[in-house]
Amino acid sequence: MVEVVWTESAIIDLGEIGEYISQDSVRYAEITVQSLFESTDILESNPLAGPVVPELQNDLIRQLIRGSFRLIYHVVDEELIEVLTVHRTSRLISNTYDFDNLINE
Repeated sequence: MVEVVWTESAIIDLGEIGEYISQDSVRYAEITVQSLFESTDILESNPLAGPVVPELQNDLIRQLIRGSFRLIYHVVDEELIEVLTVHRTSRLISNTYDFDNLINE
């Protein structure tokens, strides 16, 4: 089984998503954040479950699409996956993040 670790950057993203949604509904924010966090559980047994991020074309950087969010993750090796960021699907990922720095975080 693969260990899934959330980077500090991804945790911050998740917190910001929760804060934004909570402006309208605290309960919906809680549900959304919990759902996004738990959606990476599939990676423990299926590390390649998500497709490659099209903008990056790197076999080791993949994504899970959950609603209007992309959870971008890095397959470090057979034992470790790092969740790099949680990102709105409507935004271009390549203009927002420096993945070299996120991978080496």
